[in-house]
Amino acid sequence: MNKEFQTVLKSKNGWFDLNIKELFKYKDLIYLFVKRDFISLYKQTVLGPLWAIIQPLLTTVVYTLIFGNVADLAAPGVPSFLFYLSGTICWTYFSTSITNTANTFVNNSSILGKVYFPRLVMPISTVISGLITMAIQYVFLIGFLVYYMISGVPIEINLYVLFTPLLILQLSVLSLGCGVVISALTTKYRDLKMLVSFGLQLWMYAAPVAYDMFKLEIFAPGGALHNLYMLNPVTPIINIFRYGYLGIGVIEWDFYLISWATSILLLLAGIVLFSRVEKTFMDTI
Repeated sequence: MNKEFQTVLKSKNGWFDLNIKELFKYKDLIYLFVKRDFISLYKQTVLGPLWAIIQPLLTTVVYTLIFGNVADLAAPGVPSFLFYLSGTICWTYFSTSITNTANTFVNNSSILGKVYFPRLVMPISTVISGLITMAIQYVFLIGFLVYYMISGVPIEINLYVLFTPLLILQLSVLSLGCGVVISALTTKYRDLKMLVSFGLQLWMYAAPVAYDMFKLEIFAPGGALHNLYMLNPVTPIINIFRYGYLGIGVIEWDFYLISWATSILLLLAGIVLFSRVEKTFMDTI
């Protein structure tokens, strides 16, 4: 009697073992992981999803007071609060996705040893669940934009806001690639887990989150470190995001294309590294 098996497990010996079709088959599991991650994040909290607004709000207030008012590093011509809020939203999603993705295999080790599913389902669901929080923060940003415009503040919103889905997609690809690389290494070298948060703090100051790059001559166009600074893949993303919603800064398309290339290469490198580590996954996790 012939039987048709729905799932066939095979050894993985290639350098690039990525089965898109198999990942798509487990889309319901991705949905369940996304739902679990979002619910567990705010479970047993008094304010619940309001924390998605409170956290970037407090960060923006601190940046506005210290970097904007005291150090005078905010962009001229727009409210400092909007300048920092727009950058904080992008960076919060990016850094949170990396942190959660980097720890996803270690935190879910009890599940991995009990049932088979494509392991990349977990980091993908982690990145997607972060989009829910970012959507809440995005609505928060739009609300403040409308408030300032009604108040008579000249804010030049332009058609580059249409790039928003593409910018968010790139942040997802970049954070997923970085997160998978780190998670593949932390299964064996737990020390890296301790360095992730510190490394992200340094990375943040290498991007125009807490300051306007045009206020610092070494980073401004023509500055000594401008080209090196723009090679940070997050920098062109934040610049285009602010240009679309606030009408400030400039768009350098060559560096944006390099940023996309870097994001894709990091994702491919993460998949290759994970394909090699997955063979001894359960022995080291």
